[in-house]
Amino acid sequence: MSDTLSSAFMRLVGIMDELREKCPWDRKQTIHSLRQMTIEETFELADAITDNQWQGIREELGDLMLHILFYARIGKEQEQFTLQQVIEGISEKLISRHPHIYGDVKVENAEDVKKNWEKLKLKEGKTSVLSGVPRSLPAMVKAMRLQEKAKQVGFEWDNKEQVWDKVEEETNELKAAMDRGDQEQIEEEFGDLLFSLVNYARFLQVDAENALERTNKKFIHRFTQMEKAALDQGRDLAGMSLQEMDAIWDSIKKQRDQ
Repeated sequence: MSDTLSSAFMRLVGIMDELREKCPWDRKQTIHSLRQMTIEETFELADAITDNQWQGIREELGDLMLHILFYARIGKEQEQFTLQQVIEGISEKLISRHPHIYGDVKVENAEDVKKNWEKLKLKEGKTSVLSGVPRSLPAMVKAMRLQEKAKQVGFEWDNKEQVWDKVEEETNELKAAMDRGDQEQIEEEFGDLLFSLVNYARFLQVDAENALERTNKKFIHRFTQMEKAALDQGRDLAGMSLQEMDAIWDSIKKQRDQ
């Protein structure tokens, strides 16, 4: 680490310490009061990444770094751990999880690296390859992580055609549940279908969460443009027929495609 970078990092640590000691708001915070704010900052970073906003990414990384220092400061106050222990801990973990760099293990590609990680985690005491997936992850992200974890021990389809067959199978099972009118079964089969689609996205090398968020953003843009177009006509959407709204929607889509 260069002297300039070290100086910048220690300056931030000093500011965090000073705020914790002198600012009433910062003094009041606990790990529990910070939790929701940390989640929000993480999602703000995710938004910036989705939009390829590098300025935003830089700013959100700074916010998250501040949160890390905040938790470390509280950990020190509670005599649980220090910032130095946090840094040393992740350094040791990185070295132990990369024996192909810091040891004599041979790997051919990134998939070999992932498989080694899961083996090492089991040696460290984890009872399941799935145990490292946080319970509070959003459902779609969790589905991706569960599937990626299972893949590391060979629980994986051979090709995307097999996965698509599973998607079609789950679609048929959902339709059958709908025909029976069994609401609980409908929800279960709908979940199975979503899980299969996430699996198919992985085989297409598509981030299902990011793909859905891009569609969300596209829908928001088109819908708000449709509201504006209706307002320009002196009308509001609630007073328009679906056919009229569809006509505006299609016009907006064509403008984007041109």
